[in-house]
Amino acid sequence: MTERRVRPGFASRPADPERWVRMPEKPTTPNRFTARLTIDVTPALRARLKVAAFQRGITVADMLRALLAREFSDTSGDVP
Repeated sequence: MTERRVRPGFASRPADPERWVRMPEKPTTPNRFTARLTIDVTPALRARLKVAAFQRGITVADMLRALLAREFSDTSGDVP
């Protein structure tokens, strides 16, 4: 009999999720270092974030990056 080859589905989970999450991403621009940040939000807040981003014509990730950059600006010259 011929064996049927089982292919992983389009959205199948990785075999080792911890390694997959920690895998370094290729930077989109030279000298741009990024890291993944995971936060817990309620489903209602997540929906509000998505709606706000959609209304602004940007992604939630871009909106949050701008928010974090604005709130935690570069303080290299500040003295504590």
